[in-house]
Amino acid sequence: MTYIVGLTGGIGSGKSAAARVFEELGITVIDTDAIAHALTAPGGAAIAPIRAAFGADYITPDGALDRVRMRELVFTDAAKKRLLESILHPMIRSQTNELAQAARSAYVILMIPLLIESHDYRGRCQRILVVDCPEELQVERVMARSGLAEEQVRAIMANQVTRAVRLAAADDVIDNSRDPAQLRHQVEALHARYLQLTAAGG
Repeated sequence: MTYIVGLTGGIGSGKSAAARVFEELGITVIDTDAIAHALTAPGGAAIAPIRAAFGADYITPDGALDRVRMRELVFTDAAKKRLLESILHPMIRSQTNELAQAARSAYVILMIPLLIESHDYRGRCQRILVVDCPEELQVERVMARSGLAEEQVRAIMANQVTRAVRLAAADDVIDNSRDPAQLRHQVEALHARYLQLTAAGG
């Protein structure tokens, strides 16, 4: 069985930066956000069922999911959010399973931004790795990269589990409040540990 490390963290915590270092170390990284984007791009497998469930108003003229419109809908309507998830999550799960089985690295990083929120994923990971930083730093980073206003960033964060809940669920934690060299050092140390665990059978 493939040894899977679930990588998660709040918005702006630096999940992607940590994942890049694991990739540089030769580890397969499966990014569920990237899979979701492919499924909802023009011609993506999720477009037809989304159109059937939500109507053509939620599909752009070029045939992709209208992410802005859909985000506004599911942000305020929990039932619609569950409906969208019922379409996307089985497709994402199927693709992640295929990619994990095809991986040839010693272990696999499964990057799921809302891992702690989606409890069905937790049984699929041998370890949960949380990338963490102070909330004020999260806000600063997201505002800088996306141009969102502070209240918009905080609204997104309010829809995620709290930092304390995320840390309580973690087997391993990367402190990404400092510079990239410190991040790399921590990833390299965890990489060595995960290699030991996989060699020992978990």
